[in-house]
Amino acid sequence: MTTENLNVSIIQTELTWEDKTANFEHFDELINAIELDTDLIVLPEMFSTGFSMNAKNLFDTPEGQTLDWLQKQAKSKESAITGSTIIKDQNQYFNRLFFVKPDGSYHTYDKKHLFTLAGEEQYYSSGQDKLIVKYKGWKICPMVCYDLRFPAWIRNQEDYDILIFVANWPAMRVKAWDTLLQARAIENMSYTIGVNRIGKDGNGYPHCGHSAIYDALGSKITTDLFEVAFVETKTLSKQELTQTRKKFGFLRDRDEFKVN
Repeated sequence: MTTENLNVSIIQTELTWEDKTANFEHFDELINAIELDTDLIVLPEMFSTGFSMNAKNLFDTPEGQTLDWLQKQAKSKESAITGSTIIKDQNQYFNRLFFVKPDGSYHTYDKKHLFTLAGEEQYYSSGQDKLIVKYKGWKICPMVCYDLRFPAWIRNQEDYDILIFVANWPAMRVKAWDTLLQARAIENMSYTIGVNRIGKDGNGYPHCGHSAIYDALGSKITTDLFEVAFVETKTLSKQELTQTRKKFGFLRDRDEFKVN
């Protein structure tokens, strides 16, 4: 099914440190409270635990509790839902994003760029494959947090329409978050969505929020709520995106290259 408009709900909130039950219950309430019709719900990175290196004690299996919960949410709201979590797969741990559709089918993306400043590469394995999801006539490219800093990996060579970043981005680098989200939208001529948590994690690091949606020219279309908890639903227009790309044509002049 193709839809001209896509309603996207972004959820910015605090996370309970390393407590899956508390986080699932919290997101149950937030998702159930979404009153507007929505086609896609976007959660933060490691939404069920916070950004923890305690993978051995917090992991889920590829088709375990987290996927089951996401599938139930997608079915209940008749909406796709996406966010990342800790997964153990073939004796490796991944920061794995799930993109679950209303019919229960799903796609996964393993975070490519591991956050070496926090030692993430010591506990998790890097993903190698970029994901493009086709959903309701839209092409969607989901990424995870630190991927935001690497434009060659993100570069829109697939003509995707929407770029998503789920994150636990620290407050001390909020300028980079704001600047790079907008830059990724402009250079890739796509709607760009960034969903970040707020509040301190279990290591005492504060997170800046600043979740936002930008259009293909880099204009923010969400409310400036910055560091408070909120849920906001916005409508993305395929017609507007197509007209913008046709008028300016910057993607036609892009360089072609491969990223290993």
